[in-house]
Amino acid sequence: MRGADVSRDPCPWVILNDAGGAFSMGAIGGGTWHFIKGARNSPYGERFRGGMNAMRSRGPIIGGNFAVWGSMFSTFECVLKGMRQKEDPWNSIGSGAITGGLLAARGGWKAASVSAVFGGVLLALIEGVGIVMSRAFAQQPPALAPPPSQ
Repeated sequence: MRGADVSRDPCPWVILNDAGGAFSMGAIGGGTWHFIKGARNSPYGERFRGGMNAMRSRGPIIGGNFAVWGSMFSTFECVLKGMRQKEDPWNSIGSGAITGGLLAARGGWKAASVSAVFGGVLLALIEGVGIVMSRAFAQQPPALAPPPSQ
């Protein structure tokens, strides 16, 4: 494939890698969020215990939700890479749109289409920021001195 990123795992393995990373990120972030929420909603003197209970009960659920999103996104990105035979930002944008639409499909066509548009736009913003940042921080070639006049 043109422009293939050789630093990443091949497609079947990247799905598992991304699902595990998404689970970890969701479990840590969701656990932290629900610890704070549980501690704030607990009576004085029971805040730590309330935070721990909320974290233990909701953290893994949030992690599982993130893992489902991450594995679906990576699966669709691999499918689009294989179908299009190129690796560019359009694969990520399309994968975000398909994932968003399928995860909201139970809510009907309207909810699925709104979520698909939102997923595509969100991934377009992420890809756009990545492109701008890589261009802004890319190594500039050294300026060449003018040739000496004789």
